[in-house]
Amino acid sequence: MKLSQKVNPFYYLLLFYISVSFIVRVILFFHPITQTSFIWFDTLSLFVLGLISDIFIFVLVSGFLWLYLIFISNAKYYKPYGYPIFGLLIALILYVSFGNTVLNEYGSALPKIVIVFISIKTILFGLLLFLPKYRNQIRLWLFSFVIFLYVILILQNAISEYFFWNEFGVRYNFIAVNYLVYTNEVIGNIMESYPVIPLFSALFIIAGFVTYFIVKKSKNYIESIPVFVQKIKISGIYLLLFGLSLLAIPALSVKENSQNIFANELQANGLYKFYVAFMKSELDYFKFYKTVPNNQAFAQLKQQIPNISGETTLREIKNEAAENRKNVVLITIESYSAEFMKMYGNEKNITTFLDSLATKSLVFTNLYAVGNRTVRGLEAVTLCFPPTAGESVVKREDNKNKFSTGSIFKQKGYAVKFMYGGDSFFDNMGNFFSGNGYEIVDKKTFEPNEITFANIWGVCDEDMYNKAIKEMNKEATANKPFFNHIMTVSNHRPFTYPNGKIDIPGDAKSRDGGVKYTDYAMKKFFEKAKKQPWFTNTVFVILADHCASSAGKTELPADKYRIPAIIYSPGFVEPRKYTNLMSQIDVMPTLFGLLNFDYQSKFYGQDVLKQDYKPRALIATYQDLGLIKDNVLTIISPKQTVKQFQLTLKANQKVAPDFQIFYDQIPLKKERTDLVNETISYYQTASDILKKKNYQKIN
Repeated sequence: MKLSQKVNPFYYLLLFYISVSFIVRVILFFHPITQTSFIWFDTLSLFVLGLISDIFIFVLVSGFLWLYLIFISNAKYYKPYGYPIFGLLIALILYVSFGNTVLNEYGSALPKIVIVFISIKTILFGLLLFLPKYRNQIRLWLFSFVIFLYVILILQNAISEYFFWNEFGVRYNFIAVNYLVYTNEVIGNIMESYPVIPLFSALFIIAGFVTYFIVKKSKNYIESIPVFVQKIKISGIYLLLFGLSLLAIPALSVKENSQNIFANELQANGLYKFYVAFMKSELDYFKFYKTVPNNQAFAQLKQQIPNISGETTLREIKNEAAENRKNVVLITIESYSAEFMKMYGNEKNITTFLDSLATKSLVFTNLYAVGNRTVRGLEAVTLCFPPTAGESVVKREDNKNKFSTGSIFKQKGYAVKFMYGGDSFFDNMGNFFSGNGYEIVDKKTFEPNEITFANIWGVCDEDMYNKAIKEMNKEATANKPFFNHIMTVSNHRPFTYPNGKIDIPGDAKSRDGGVKYTDYAMKKFFEKAKKQPWFTNTVFVILADHCASSAGKTELPADKYRIPAIIYSPGFVEPRKYTNLMSQIDVMPTLFGLLNFDYQSKFYGQDVLKQDYKPRALIATYQDLGLIKDNVLTIISPKQTVKQFQLTLKANQKVAPDFQIFYDQIPLKKERTDLVNETISYYQTASDILKKKNYQKIN
């Protein structure tokens, strides 16, 4: 059979894909939201260049089809290969099911997913091995299923692009990426907003007819499997086109340069736009959110942050007393909600040490995390900057040489380190911290004898703290102060830790166990730290990176952002409670105030102990940006949406008022325009400063 007939599966799927893409482009072209007129050149470009882009995109996404087809053969079922391969697959299932693999350390549904995948692969291999008479028929069904998957995904993507355009007037952007993060909420919204059953019924019926046609035209590949030489030729052609596509797609995206924004969006391929949004991790504030003129936004911000001028947050911080260059140890605790602690009403007694330490510390009782991911917490305490739309600065391409807490300490002659028990490659932490002048101490720097327990996330907290003490002992001999930022890992799923440490077994994979072991490990750290010569000259800052959960009945449930935070330094920081509302971004500027540091600041975070501080908190997801002030939560969202809620404490909270964290969020009947403008001022100016690269460190 001719080689050209062997590529029929690709050919007919390509025809279907570009046909669907063309229809979608036409529909979006005439959609009511596309409120513009097109010159003939823009119209020609968006259809011609759009078609070419679609072809190259299909080449890339058909890689899975190529892999599937190229490995179809009869040879692996013949002696002596068939039975040994089948035996290896069975052994792999047994190992994954009953062995102690890295999958079990991670926990969750991953081991089950892998077991199901290998089981299906084994069953199919067994059927093809033991039922040679039905081999072609089984292969035809499998082939039909693969084609059906491609067809259904092409159609589903087309429908998704239509609804996304219908809502936002653009191809996929970071909001679409965000939808993948909040799957439960998005599915719920879809179920409530659209006629899902009729829509998907029609989708499956159409997909069935299209699949039948494509399989009928291309099943010759299954009936007469290409020989080795033909597979080499097919692979050579495919890999050549694959390489060409990798070069052509970015080049074509550069051609999306019309003055007509709709023309650029229509010319683009939605899947590639999704990929770009995922990689860049940004969402253009000025395109999707309610705005005011920039000068007004900065003027409004000046009312909240004294002494700034112009379109910047640069200002001088001066203190009357002499600077006190004590060592500083910042500990950000993984997934640590305020409600875990006894002082916030928890009755499980799982944070005995931290509850005790709080009585000897400056406690911030009314503090909110800015987000619900570790990178948001790291961004907040390192850059003291609002959580802008899209992904955290930590994970963005432009994340280096920023104005940071580390840069302030470096100016003061400190050694600056980021310490993490896992691999700092995760979440781009290593790239971010090293790019901002921090020395990295992570799992890769541990000697084998320094690790007593590790899971998928890294070494246990005890091992990390022991390593930190060794590092600090070395630093203390260098005759210069040190700033060490420690990020914990043990209070993270799968919640495994060494057995025999607490009364909840480490292999129970219990959230309470994770919290209790985290508390136990911190207790051991302080017991050892107190014996070191540098302890009395050190300030310890302890707070969570974010809460354990962010799900709630509203876009931003306030109780899911409330975190504990303390500053502990016997003989230097007076134990007391600070009860005013504040944000995670304020912690380090407040510490600098306690140390009487004089410096030029670009921080949005403020020293909350100063008289000119005006209580407020910033909380956000990837796209919903919020401000809490005057017991009102203001949320600005894409499509220039604004919502406001009155925060009223729920009754019967069995703790002191300062530690009550649960609120009823009741929609405001009358808009507080002043708070809307203040919310816009924070997030618009922050987005503007990042966009113009005005948040770089001061040399």
